[in-house]
Amino acid sequence: MKISTRGRYAIRVMIDLAEHNTGEYIPLMDIAKRQEISEKYLEAIVASLSKNGFLISLRGKRGGYRLAKSPEEYTIGSILKITEGPFTPVACLEQTPNTCERAAHCKTLKMWEGLQNLLEDYFEGITVQDLLNDGPRVDDYVI
Repeated sequence: MKISTRGRYAIRVMIDLAEHNTGEYIPLMDIAKRQEISEKYLEAIVASLSKNGFLISLRGKRGGYRLAKSPEEYTIGSILKITEGPFTPVACLEQTPNTCERAAHCKTLKMWEGLQNLLEDYFEGITVQDLLNDGPRVDDYVI
């Protein structure tokens, strides 16, 4: 699984809003400058985050964005699922139940399910607040 710039930037936006949370709305231009990301590109990302209830937006002179909840309530997994889609390493895991005609005899299915579970568990176990606090320790996730 390769995380796109869209996913990485969405995480950076969420961290930026958490770091600069004063209760006021933060203009997209300010986020774009601090993160050195095109404002135009960020517009699509914050629109998606807003549509999914992660951000509250306000138009106008004092408008901008702010987090809808506290940083510890957002998992990195939930952010990535909005921007990247589900953590399915192979196509046959995209549907539940698995409708692959080979599923009953597939020698690799459990391996792919294991990888999917590892990805979900890892990213769902990290919050925006964790990243504000210098992130998770890698050795916390050694298998």
